[in-house]
Amino acid sequence: MGIEEKLPSGVLLTGVEKLVGFMRKSSVWPATFGLACCAIEMMAFGGPRHDSARFGMEVFRASPRQADLMIVAGRVSQKMAPVLRQIYDQMPEPKWVIAMGVCASTGGMFNNYAIVQGVDHIVPVDIYLPGCPPRPEMLMDAILKLHDKIQHTPLGVNRREADAERERAAMEAVPAQAMKGLLQ
Repeated sequence: MGIEEKLPSGVLLTGVEKLVGFMRKSSVWPATFGLACCAIEMMAFGGPRHDSARFGMEVFRASPRQADLMIVAGRVSQKMAPVLRQIYDQMPEPKWVIAMGVCASTGGMFNNYAIVQGVDHIVPVDIYLPGCPPRPEMLMDAILKLHDKIQHTPLGVNRREADAERERAAMEAVPAQAMKGLLQ
């Protein structure tokens, strides 16, 4: 006989972490950082056909202080890298980053001195979205995966413990250079 049986019907029981996770995932406000052709697909995602409002993202924020998701769409030049980092630093915690397109993820076909070979050299990336350019449907899928990640992010001491565990696992991982054969 638990507490569920003592409460009247219609009362919802949940943990604080689950409730906060649900509220956070349902109110993600993106900051646009459209740098190239991927930005056109990101704009299409905000349009009526793909309707970003059903994900709680009605308005793309122009101010980083009002946003908690940065969608880096397109190639990042060496000159733009400090600006990208400054905008990321101005965003309030918790904050998330989606690298949209192959140029933002790895530098793409621009393997030269002027283009950053992956935005993860500048800011920590949560979701990598491949494609050249990725379709708005792919961006919707990436946002749904990010929502799942946000909803299951622990809070407080639990978050610090989870971060420490992830860091420990990353330090114990075998580097790709040390792997032999077919990258087992």
